[in-house]
Amino acid sequence: MVITAAHIQPIIALLAGVLILLMPRFLNLLVAIYLIIVGLSGLGVFKMLHF
Repeated sequence: MVITAAHIQPIIALLAGVLILLMPRFLNLLVAIYLIIVGLSGLGVFKMLHF
């Protein structure tokens, strides 16, 4: 299996779901980090940094 950019979001969602089940208080931190990353990628910050 080749992991492409299209596979990253479902993998992160799966890992986040497992972590939330194991540590429910971790939800706030996971949601905040996810929203920051999605917002930055939506603004194109990662393209400017050549990631």
